[in-house]
Amino acid sequence: MSVIKKKKGFFGRLSEKLTDVITMRKKVDEEMLDELEEVLITSDIGMETTMNIMDELRRQIKDDYLDQPKYVKEALRDIMTALVDKGDRSALSADFPLVILMIGINGGGKTTTIAKLGHMLKSQGKTVLFAAADTFRAAAGEQLEIWGQRVGVKTVRHQEGADPGAVIFDAIQAAKSRNIDVLICDTAGRLQNKRNLMTELEKMNKIIDREYPEASKETLLILDATNGKNAVSQAKEFNGVAPLTGVVITKLDGTAKGGIAITIADEFDMPVKYIGVGEKIEDLERFDAESFVGSIFEEEE
Repeated sequence: MSVIKKKKGFFGRLSEKLTDVITMRKKVDEEMLDELEEVLITSDIGMETTMNIMDELRRQIKDDYLDQPKYVKEALRDIMTALVDKGDRSALSADFPLVILMIGINGGGKTTTIAKLGHMLKSQGKTVLFAAADTFRAAAGEQLEIWGQRVGVKTVRHQEGADPGAVIFDAIQAAKSRNIDVLICDTAGRLQNKRNLMTELEKMNKIIDREYPEASKETLLILDATNGKNAVSQAKEFNGVAPLTGVVITKLDGTAKGGIAITIADEFDMPVKYIGVGEKIEDLERFDAESFVGSIFEEEE
């Protein structure tokens, strides 16, 4: 993870804070643990997740007689890795044809993430098609089509205000006729009306199940890391209206705190599938729990 390795943003600051708390102390005591707890909470790792981490850390300190700060650091790294490691669920489905519903609020990086994922899949030799099923946001379809042209992916779109379900239907027919491996569907990012959002997503899922029963399916929630705890609230809202299979954390560079990746993986038992680490089309990376958490604890080279 090139950007993470550079110690930018969240990774650099959290690494420095944890290192300061742990390495500057000669003994393991409650004062040190209290300071660790404060560092985690202020890094957008939620209160519940922080308590889970600290409870397990205290248990290991007691049961395994961790009497030196360096052992506490190792234990903390392993505990956090275990929280975010969802095993095989962290990987995108390898069963093709595959339909991916991309959901999330407007402004979270959904459209650019679709383009980045399309580019990644194409580079892996997969055939890809975009469906512009966000017909409510002005120029959303046009924006997706432009991105599709940049990465060499065709886009199925209707006019603004059209029925999103009709777009999904037509995109499925196109995907089947062209033997497309992966159909990636943009969806409306309206969070303010949960009932309408749920109805719309249910309709899309029914159309996919009816028209493309042989396809596997992923529903990915796009979350902006810079939104911090608000992103966790979004995960709670969307998780209540859609059968999510994973999340993509965007904008994990610059000043993003990034602790939401750990919180969401823990509180919702939700795999993080990808992370966005920059603005370039190549700046989407598969999430790796050991590398992600390891970057926090590695010493600056």
